[in-house]
Amino acid sequence: MVSLAERLGYGPDAKLLIVNCDDLGSSAAANRATAAAHAAGVATSATLMVPCPWALDGVRSFKGGVGVHLTLTCEYPGYRWRSLTGAACLHDAEGYMPTTAAAVWAAADLDAVRAACRAQVDQALAWGVDVTHLDAHMGTMQIDRRYFELFVEMAGEYDLPLRMFGSRAEAELGFAGRTLAAEKGLVFPDHLTTTWGRPAKAAFADILTRLRPGVTEVYVHPVEDGPELRAYDPDHPQIRVDDHELMTDPETPAMIAAAGATLVSFAPLRDLQRRTG
Repeated sequence: MVSLAERLGYGPDAKLLIVNCDDLGSSAAANRATAAAHAAGVATSATLMVPCPWALDGVRSFKGGVGVHLTLTCEYPGYRWRSLTGAACLHDAEGYMPTTAAAVWAAADLDAVRAACRAQVDQALAWGVDVTHLDAHMGTMQIDRRYFELFVEMAGEYDLPLRMFGSRAEAELGFAGRTLAAEKGLVFPDHLTTTWGRPAKAAFADILTRLRPGVTEVYVHPVEDGPELRAYDPDHPQIRVDDHELMTDPETPAMIAAAGATLVSFAPLRDLQRRTG
């Protein structure tokens, strides 16, 4: 069977690495950190939270490949946003997106979810974003099977690759999502991992040590430290600051090179999908 790396024009043993910054547009500090990650030669990709107040600034500031971070939740206690469509079932009692994926799954109508996701992709396209792929904030579109099927539908509708959980996670979730997506002609990385919840530099070094042939997506959440971050995310500031420091550390590009990895974005995967789909 021809591997994804070979379909992209690389050898069967090539280690291709997508470094994706989640949460572009979530804040000015996130936008600056994500732009710096790309300028440092590390981040190849970012995913945009279209409903957030800083989304347009994120579009203007980031020069790498941009996907849409389909957003149905708003987890911060004092910093909230609403759906673009205004559907009541997509909002909590305070009138904002719910704080958890479970709350979305319990209350939202799937037709309203579909309309909200379309509105996010359409808005990104209207802003001039050359959208490279889809993923999902807080896994809301990936973990519940009903939502995953909608996630695949959206990727097919816009002919975009998507973030895909690995085989081990698929077994835990209990449905064959990778097979479903592949049968629809969708392209997705072979492997998925993150630095989240661990000291970023050590976690990234461990990821590089274990890097397998094929396409691996590593997703990170860089945000500049300061009053803005500390105000809106009091629970996880250090994780985001660590990721920012990792992305802008002068040693990080050398770490990637020493691991024999080649940095790529989602754009070649999208182009492959559109050529062969």
